[in-house]
This record gives sequence, structure tokens and C-alpha cells, in this order.
Amino acid sequence: MAKDALAVFDVGKTNKKVLIYDRTLNVVDRRYRHFDTLLQEGVEVEPLEAIQEWFLDTLGELARDHSIISIGITTHGASMVFLDDQGIPVCPLVSYTHQPPQELHQQFFDALGASREELQQRTATVELKPLINPAKLAFFCRSRWPEEFARVRHALFLPQYFAWLLTGQHSSDYTYAGCHTYLWNFSSWSWDAQVLAGVGLEGAVPPEPRSPWCPAGTVLPQVARSRGLSPETTVATGIHDSNASLLPYLLRKGSERFVLNSTGTWCVAMHPTTGPVTFRPDEVGKSVFYNISAFGDPVKTTILLGGLEFGTYREILEQFHGDHDLPPFNTALYQRVIEGCHQFIIPGVVPGTGQFPDSRPRIIDEGREYLLEDIRQGRVVPPILQDLPRAYAVLNLSLALQSKTALERVGLAPGVSLFTEGGFRNNRDYNALLAAFFPDSPLFLTNIEEATSLGAAITALAAREGRDPREYRDLFEIEEFSVPSVAFHGLGEYERAFRDLV
Repeated sequence: MAKDALAVFDVGKTNKKVLIYDRTLNVVDRRYRHFDTLLQEGVEVEPLEAIQEWFLDTLGELARDHSIISIGITTHGASMVFLDDQGIPVCPLVSYTHQPPQELHQQFFDALGASREELQQRTATVELKPLINPAKLAFFCRSRWPEEFARVRHALFLPQYFAWLLTGQHSSDYTYAGCHTYLWNFSSWSWDAQVLAGVGLEGAVPPEPRSPWCPAGTVLPQVARSRGLSPETTVATGIHDSNASLLPYLLRKGSERFVLNSTGTWCVAMHPTTGPVTFRPDEVGKSVFYNISAFGDPVKTTILLGGLEFGTYREILEQFHGDHDLPPFNTALYQRVIEGCHQFIIPGVVPGTGQFPDSRPRIIDEGREYLLEDIRQGRVVPPILQDLPRAYAVLNLSLALQSKTALERVGLAPGVSLFTEGGFRNNRDYNALLAAFFPDSPLFLTNIEEATSLGAAITALAAREGRDPREYRDLFEIEEFSVPSVAFHGLGEYERAFRDLV
């Protein structure tokens, strides 16, 4: 007889996953799928129907081998689904990488009657030029499809959309409500009524966001029948992905101060805090904001598109060198690049994002500038691209310098431990450079391969058993591997030259 199992639907920008955990929080099965972004009426959109069908079909497939008792859901933090009174999406699921018309940004703030600075202070949200802020996404959809948007009766964040698909119940959770949405007022700790009215969502959001492990309900009878699930299968409300990856560390580290550098398409630096939600003058207008943890506490946060940037340049390098393994870490090569101080990869691949939102993406090689768009189109070829190990060294230096700024902005200080989690766990060069930048902050890698999914699995178990996730802290271990610090001569000069360029 199959043992009780927990299913997790993990929706990243790049990959979609369904993982099966046992009750001791070990992964016993998994499925992955990549979905390409589509262009619909000139707008980048996600294939929502195909994603949800794959999810349901995969659940049914896995249910033949595992007795699924609870489902956890975690998704990236930049999407809403707008439903009419029949539960039909009225607009496409717009990709958060879509760049709206430039004038829309000011129109958004004018409609809200507030400045960028005021809203950042009030909602702990930073403006980003792509549609990463759900309130601005709603404003865009209302502007782009006004007749359709007029039919909106329910606005659900992406985890809660899938929870609704399974249970028929509308819900919201505070980890997503408080994640760069412009919709959550951190002063009143409630929905921001002015923003909801300004973007046309008044009355459309569930009234009280709840904990991510609160049960949304049990699966609908038709879902249970068609996918071979028990009708008693519990579905957790859902959790924002960065906060899902943070949850295992919160459980194991307790009150210990630490910063989590969660890496993937987005690199998200998170510093849990019990202090006030405030911004220094030099942080206003930068990619600095606050999340809300699974336990309802503020988490100072910065973001950059590190994984997307790494992938972009890897694709370019494959045009010259074919499919290839990453070069081994070479201390002497890095020292030569740093001392030479004349080769740089400048962010960012998606304009208006990251720690340097006004920076133009380009390569600087021996004093000459090569724009990323010209490189992609084959109009120019920087000499550095012909030297594979050196190109990766310069790329990793760029990513580590961007991360250094992000980590400093969330308050990484001497003596505070730093953990790299996610895709860059396996990038030895990147972590060696971070250790060099922060010699007084111990840097660790861990044995957690799927921290985001693990966090969602914890919420699924807590939803099923009606317990607080803190009761599960002893169900798993976090094995820590220290990253030794390497001293590079001239690293400060290289950083200053990089900052001058960005």
C-alpha cells in the first residue's frame, strides 16, 4: 500500500515542477516541465491553460504511485489572475518580463494620487519597469483590455489561483500580498484601499490574507475523480516562492541572524528582521523592499535577475563554443582579470531591474563598448567571447558584484552568516567571489537542493495536520558547508571601476 505523500506544485519563471515528499519531508518523486512565453496581441503572456493542465495531469499520474494527502503550492511573486463571476480569466496571464509602454508608469502613479517615493514607503514596494508589481499589472490589464477587465469579480495571486482551481475556494496569503505588490499597506498591516481603488480591484481581493499553511479547502469532487485523488486531500493556501525557500532556514536557525541569498532566475537576498519597516534615503528608488515571512514578520529584501543574466550570456557563448561544461575555478585567471581591470560585463538583461536599474547591458573590453543587443544580433563580437574561461570569469565577477550591492542593502554585516541557496549553489566561482567580498561574514552552502519546494511541502504538512510549521523543525537537518575566502589583490579597484560604469 502506498505511503502518505505530500505533493508540491512549484511554479518558477523558467521551470514548473511537481514534487512528491513523504511525511518526513524527503523527496521521493518529481516531474519538471518548461513552458515558453508566448506573444499575444503584442503582449508577452504565460500559457496558463497549458500549465494548469500539465499540473493536473501530472498530479493524476503521480497519484497512481503515491497516496497524496495534501498539496502545497508556491509560485513566483509577480502575477495575478483576474476572474469573472463564472471563474473564467478575463485577461491573459501577462508575463512579468513584459515591458509596458513607458508612459504607463507615470499614468499608474497619477491614478493612485501618490508618488513613487510615497508608495515605496507605504507599501514597502519598489518600482520595476517590467510588470513585476501586481498592482501595476492590474492597471496595465485594465488599460489594455478595458471591456474585459470591467468583468473582474475576483483577483487571485498565482498560488491562490491554483488553490482555487483545486478547491473552488477564493483565498489570499500575506507572503504574496506583501511581496512588491503595491497592494499591502505595511503601516496599517492591511490592504491599501487607495491602491485597490486606483487600479480597479476594490472588492475583488479576498478580504483577509491568512497564513500560507492555512487550508484553502479539500479538492473538488470532480478533481478527485478525474485525477485519482482522495476527496479528503487537503490544499494549503499557498506561499510566495522566496518566502517558501526562507521557511526551512527560519525553522532551523531560530533567532540567529542570517541572510539568505536565494538564487535562480531571480537572485533574492533576504534578511529576516523584527525591526520597523523603513528605508534609508539612499534606498528609496532602489530595488530594496520588504517581504512578509511565513510567520508574518518583515523580511528586508533585494532582487536582481542573476540567473537570467547568466543564462543569457551562456547562450551567447554557446554560439561560439557549442554546448560546453563550465570551466573549472581558476584563481590565477581571476587575479589576472581583476588586476587588468579592463574587461567588464555590465547589467542588466532586463532594463529597469536589479540593483542598477539605469544601467545599459553591455560588455566593456579593452576600453571599447559592445551593447548586448548588438552582440545578440551578431553585429559585433567582443574579443573576450572567444576566450571561454575568461568570459565566464568576467561574468561571475559581474554577478558577484551585483550580489554584493544587494547583500549590503539588506544589511549583511560582519559576523552575520550568509547562505547561498538555489541555482548558484553549484557555481563555485560565484561563491568564492562572494566569500572574498565578505571575509568577515561566514558563507555557507547547504544540502538543501529544493528549498522552495521544501518550504511548500512544510505548509502542506501543516495544513493537513493543523499544526504550526515550527513543530517540524526537527524533521529535517540543514547540513552546512563553509566556503573558504580567497584574497584577490586589487578587488576593490575592480569594484570601483565597475561601479563607475554602471
